Order: sequence, then C-alpha cells, then structure tokens
Amino acid sequence: MRTILLTGAEWAAVLRIGLGLWWLESWRHKDRKGWLERGTGITWAAGVAAEHRWQTVRTGFDRVVAPRPKVMAHLVVHAELALGLGLVSGFLTPVALAGGLLLNLLYLVLMIHDWAEQGQNAMMALTSLVALFAMSWQVWSLDDAIGLF
Repeated sequence: MRTILLTGAEWAAVLRIGLGLWWLESWRHKDRKGWLERGTGITWAAGVAAEHRWQTVRTGFDRVVAPRPKVMAHLVVHAELALGLGLVSGFLTPVALAGGLLLNLLYLVLMIHDWAEQGQNAMMALTSLVALFAMSWQVWSLDDAIGLF
C-alpha cells in the first residue's frame, strides 16, 4: 500500500486514536452528575424511546433500560470513558472497537429521527469498522507493545 507521510498501519492508528479522542470528548462534555445522580440521561432517553417510530425500540427500552436506570447510566458514562482510553492507548483495541461499534449502532437506532445524531453515530460506527478491519492496534498501541492480538 502506498501512502503519504505514514505507513498504512500508522494511518489506521491515527484513525483509531482520533476515534478514541471523539469518545473521550463525548464523555468529557456529558453532565455526569446529572446522568449518575439525577438520572437525566436515562430520563431523556426514555422520552426519546417512548416516541420512537419502532415498537421494538420502545419495548426493548422498557424491558432492558427502564427497570435499571442507575446501572444503565453508569454503563453509558463509563463505557464512553473506557472506549476512549482503550482506543487512545491501544489497549484491548479490538474489544474497544467492537464495543464502540455496538454502542454507536444502539445510539443510531435510538436516535433514528435526529439527522445530526445519525451522522455522528454513523461516522463513528464506520470509523470503528475500518479501524477494526485495518487492525489498527499494530502500531502505537499497548496491544502491540505487550504482544496482544
């Protein structure tokens, strides 16, 4: 593969690190006190799910998320932090990329009516997929340094 400035593996690592920074920004700007103490994030998501055009989303939210709002709030907030740190450092990179892909697809389905959210989540999902299949942990990663994957 011919590239400019960096090797193909290094460009894949740039993509992985950029995606990790995107997850860290998502975590950074989140009102964590609101999410974790007052339940604002799950309350907001419940309103979105209740008006969702797909019955499956409404039912799934009611069965999985609504009965455990605190657990789900912690899961979302801490998953975004873990994904960001894992991708930037390149630690357990395939796991982080697959987890991020799934989380973005869940966000994409939940926010199917919001074009701005769809664009962000679609691009993050696509970036995860490319970074996963390009094996972006081959350089500039803890995975490479310690011989994982």
